Amino acid sequence: MSTLTTIGFDADDTLWENEHFFRLTEAHFSELLADYAEPEILASRLLEAEKRNLAHYGFGIKGFTLSMIETAIEITDGKVPGDTIGRIVAAGREMLSHPVNTLPHVHETLEALTASHTLVLITKGDLFDQERKLAQSGLGDFFNAVEIVSDKSPSTYATAFARHGDGPDRAMMVGNSLRSDVLPAIEAGGWGTYVPHELTWDYERAEEPGNVPRFTKIETLAELRPLIERLKG
Repeated sequence: MSTLTTIGFDADDTLWENEHFFRLTEAHFSELLADYAEPEILASRLLEAEKRNLAHYGFGIKGFTLSMIETAIEITDGKVPGDTIGRIVAAGREMLSHPVNTLPHVHETLEALTASHTLVLITKGDLFDQERKLAQSGLGDFFNAVEIVSDKSPSTYATAFARHGDGPDRAMMVGNSLRSDVLPAIEAGGWGTYVPHELTWDYERAEEPGNVPRFTKIETLAELRPLIERLKG
């Protein structure tokens, strides 16, 4: 670990709140379609649509909004009122302007680590929305590089850490998603540090790996610097 030179950070729900706004919008979506289906059924059908559409729309608010519209059409057998569609579109547009609330310990952790490591932000989602959130967060100056990607795979991390660091074997990825942030980074040859968030999209859930030396778990980012120091020893 004395050769650890690069640390990658996820953005949404690792550095700032994100899933909270999706949950609020989904609750509003359920209210709009309350006459057609129970909330549990709507949530299940919406998740199916989101997963089905990832290959077409990618991750982020725009794909989520289109999936809500598609679900509304399906659940009503094509009879969804036009004004309901309009409200869904408006809800999606409102999400694109939600405030950026950084999570605890983010600022001081990045400020301390940027002096000793190359920091790379690796996030997926809508390009404009991620750029907006990074700008409003005030965290941009801490990062040596920013990668906004369509998906996160082992090759994503291998490429990013080779481009901005000394390769994945000398890098650590920190994030709240086991599926997207941690497991593929480990598969690429790096360290994966899991920082759970109380709200996690079902698609991002995965089992914690057992007996994997390069897997670590911390409860908050306040534990990251002590973790790195312990691993060095």
